[in-house]
Amino acid sequence: MQLQGAEEIGERPPLVAAALTLPGEDQARADLYALVARLLFAPPDAGLLANIAAATFLGSDNPLDRAWEKLVLAARGSDLDAVHDEFNELFISSGTPRINPYGSLYLSGFLNEKPLAQLRTDLAQHRLARRPGVGEMEDHLAALCDTMRLLIAGEQNGRRQALRHQRQFFETHIGPWYARCLDDIRREPAGQFYCLVADFAAAFLSVEAQAFEIGDE
Repeated sequence: MQLQGAEEIGERPPLVAAALTLPGEDQARADLYALVARLLFAPPDAGLLANIAAATFLGSDNPLDRAWEKLVLAARGSDLDAVHDEFNELFISSGTPRINPYGSLYLSGFLNEKPLAQLRTDLAQHRLARRPGVGEMEDHLAALCDTMRLLIAGEQNGRRQALRHQRQFFETHIGPWYARCLDDIRREPAGQFYCLVADFAAAFLSVEAQAFEIGDE
């Protein structure tokens, strides 16, 4: 589906939010969504792995900070080819991949079912669409994180979505199933680096879920 004038989602999102003036917290949220989306779409290239390895961490007891620290340390000790092999073993297969990170599968038990149709309707309301030529469906967890980035940072024309719309999208399309998917990644014996990616993604999305709940009180 392609909408006239729509913002596109679904292929190696940038590692920073759109070039708009954002409050610091929203900028950080958009950047973290971008990073999670990028790591789940495809294995990191040499530059991204090096950037993660060179990052600093606070050494605090905050679960998100701890997960980030472990990911940074793993990046420092990881071989790029091994990380690529791991990604392919987990997510790419000529048959059935070990991990299928699609919302429709986790919510209905089948791919390309009603949850995907509902998602496409909601995306159209936000004038968002899958990028032409991208093989992954819109309910891939990476694509959903990329969508959250766009809702926070704004589209090309600068329109940002209100927090209530971000919350509605998150609670409808991400919240009900992301934890199960990331748990599945953690349990895979092939997942060395990506086990820590899943830990980091889970910690961040948990913070988002809690923040939305507090905002509703």
